[in-house]
Amino acid sequence: MEETVRLNKFLSEKGICSRREADRLVDEGKVMVNGVCAVMGQKVSSADEIVVDGKKVSTKQVKPVLIAVNKPAGIVCTTARFEGEKNIVDMVKYPTRIYPIGRLDKESEGLILMTNLGDLANEISKASNSHEKEYVVTVNNQVTESFLDKMRRGMHLEELNADTMPCVCTKTGNREFHIILKQGLNRQIRRMCAACGYRVETLKRIRIMNIHLGNIPQGNFRNVTDAEFDKLIKDL
Repeated sequence: MEETVRLNKFLSEKGICSRREADRLVDEGKVMVNGVCAVMGQKVSSADEIVVDGKKVSTKQVKPVLIAVNKPAGIVCTTARFEGEKNIVDMVKYPTRIYPIGRLDKESEGLILMTNLGDLANEISKASNSHEKEYVVTVNNQVTESFLDKMRRGMHLEELNADTMPCVCTKTGNREFHIILKQGLNRQIRRMCAACGYRVETLKRIRIMNIHLGNIPQGNFRNVTDAEFDKLIKDL
């Protein structure tokens, strides 16, 4: 008998979308299993005929893909399509189906990883894994040691009812600083700055774990090297 797995895991491993996106597609009735609308939590195997958004899912082994993308501001990090929005999948135009690992809000720019490896995406995205992400931020007022100390110590964000973890903050310009986070609360840096009386003007992610943005032109991507990939896997 064919081994069965949850449908969202199956789709992520086939490079169709993330598990979260798979659940959304199932909920919207866009996934069929053997001609019948899929249900949340359903188990499937490679013997099943699975159709996502009108396209049959191949049962062939997927060639692993991991790319580093320099996302411009104005691009949304989702595989979904919304009127008036341009998503990162359409921007990259990769020849096979890939999806973003995690999010970078629409107004922000910089590094985002895209893959067809579901388990890798889940491991990098897990908040409990405390993986480092580094950002360059410019704000509307002079960066002071008092401001940096507040950011470093962590704070309570009322709107999220959550506490930020202590982090590394370094002044790099009159109105610019670098920040290294090990968590990914919704619009965390913008909310932290606002809680200190500052407004973020530009926000760019320059590193995820050992993968650096480097000199990738905005709107372009590069393949993650074998050495980078091996180090990434080792650190997960």
